[in-house]
Amino acid sequence: MRTFLLAALWFHLASSVSIVGASFVLVLAGRSVSPTTERWEGAVVRWLRILVVIAIGSGIASLLLRTAVFEGRPQAALEARAVGHALLDTRAGVIWLVRHGLLIVLGWFLAMRADLTDTRNWIASRGEALALGVLVLALMSGSSHAAAVTPGTTRALAVDVVHLVATGVWIGGFVPLALLLWAASRAGGAEARRYARRAVGRFSLTALVAVALLMVSGVMNALVQVETVAGLAGTTHGRLLIAKLAVLVPIVAVAAVNRGRLLPALSTPETIDEPRLMRRLTGFVAIEGILALVLLGLVAAMTLQTPARHAQPVWPLPFRLSLDVLDVSATRWRWLVGSQLLVLGVAAVVAALVARGRRGPILAGAVALVVLGAGVGVPPIVVDAYPTTYRRPLVSYHATSIAAGMSVYRERCAACHGAAGRGDGVARDRQHPPADLRSSAMARRHAGEIFWLITHGLPQRGMPGFERELPDKDRWDVINFIRALGAADASATIGRTVEPERAWLVAPDFTVSVGPLAPGALRDHRGRRSVLVVLYTLPEAQSRMAQLARAYDLLWIMGVEVIAVPTDASPDAIKALGATPPVLFPVVTDGAADIVLTYRMFAPGPHTEVLIDRQGYIRAMWSGDSVAMPASTALTAQVEQLNDEKNVPPFPDDHVH
Repeated sequence: MRTFLLAALWFHLASSVSIVGASFVLVLAGRSVSPTTERWEGAVVRWLRILVVIAIGSGIASLLLRTAVFEGRPQAALEARAVGHALLDTRAGVIWLVRHGLLIVLGWFLAMRADLTDTRNWIASRGEALALGVLVLALMSGSSHAAAVTPGTTRALAVDVVHLVATGVWIGGFVPLALLLWAASRAGGAEARRYARRAVGRFSLTALVAVALLMVSGVMNALVQVETVAGLAGTTHGRLLIAKLAVLVPIVAVAAVNRGRLLPALSTPETIDEPRLMRRLTGFVAIEGILALVLLGLVAAMTLQTPARHAQPVWPLPFRLSLDVLDVSATRWRWLVGSQLLVLGVAAVVAALVARGRRGPILAGAVALVVLGAGVGVPPIVVDAYPTTYRRPLVSYHATSIAAGMSVYRERCAACHGAAGRGDGVARDRQHPPADLRSSAMARRHAGEIFWLITHGLPQRGMPGFERELPDKDRWDVINFIRALGAADASATIGRTVEPERAWLVAPDFTVSVGPLAPGALRDHRGRRSVLVVLYTLPEAQSRMAQLARAYDLLWIMGVEVIAVPTDASPDAIKALGATPPVLFPVVTDGAADIVLTYRMFAPGPHTEVLIDRQGYIRAMWSGDSVAMPASTALTAQVEQLNDEKNVPPFPDDHVH
């Protein structure tokens, strides 16, 4: 079913693109009254009529097949209810109706027998056909991947429209241009050769602009839909994009030959064998057209795939490049030397391409520099990689996940890696001690790499795999706990005062459940308020909680929310605090145990207070006896420090990577 859908989409896209290109070439070439050009124009108009029929027919087929795929039943393609639902109850269906309505209008318009002997009538007729074709093609963006981009939907749609229209203007013009050149190259087409030369020259200049727009809009689309190298190389959508670029390169190369050699020769007044040059140019344009059909097939296939940014990448290589390993002096210097040689080599390649003399020796030296630079600078930044290296975690960096991972870790991992993850447990292999999970080397690993190691183990180092013993969620929970272990070790540098403009330690998210109220989350305050998380124990912290209750109005005005978490996880925590002074800030009554376990990793003690900025980063911590907590004035001074910051970092990712 999907194969038939792909074929229908390919026919529809190719015909829609060709309608724009053929209409554009007619307008670009202009009106002519010579017999050859009139016959050519008539042939292009007939071609346009055929294209409209193909576009409508393939559009109907794609609608029916999409309905069947969406419903999961082949027979749904012939059910009026299912097709009606796809048409009237979805945005893609409404856009389909508008586009095919415009195609019907265009078909009727092309079928009309109008008097085009008047130049104004000719311009109006050809211009209207072009406008309708462009509108039909541009509306494709409304049901494309670009329409699902948020935020920035309008910009994504605008970029996609530019990409589609530029494709139509350039690729869609190959067939009518080849027909014109062929007609002018024949013995009876001598009177049309000047017209053909002018048309080809105009098209070449327009194609140059269209290719530039294609490249810019294509890069912008890739940045949104693919985002990463892992998405490009590790997903079907990304690999189709690579294949698309591989086909585009020879098309551009052939176009460059046409523009750089054949067109100047054709434009020379002393041209002896003009028909031969035109036939040769026709062949090159035909090659471009055939490659363009392959390219459009790849584009149609991309529309059926999940965009790379939403798909789980499967890394195809056993290695990846990482600058994080450059913390060793020897490695860093080797990479610096190699990278400089590589830059010099690339600059020399550019110089060789623009040089007029001695191009061969310069190019040979440039290539040697590139090879030498790559050989010296690349190996130091090569690290091992696995198919899951760039996999996105299934669970977020959340206190519940970290606490669950702590439990699994103690049961399955602590015996070897040690209770604190320092690799001080019992080694299964004396020659290979367990890894220190708090080390910088472990911190550099992607979460997907750790997932692979936990899943498959390291038999050569005595580490077993847990693929059959632990479900995926448990393995991701352990990874969250390992990340929290490393973060807790690094958090020793965070003190009792805010360090200006230095936000780096991500605060684990947690659920804020307060009595019968609808639960919220710590991350709900991002971009709006700083948060003071208070882990307290009664009755020792009674006076401190009363102090915070009295200061809450001022803290709220300064943009701070206080979230209190009882260390005994009492469901009656609010009642236990008493009515005087009234406690107006949220007090967690459900799920407190996981929050306490997680945040005590960062600041252990009977009473802990953690100041989190508006972006979601831990900025200051106080731990110990409740009487040693900062006074209201000291606390508000730290809040003022946060409020005065100008260079705030982006929101942290909710998943470890």
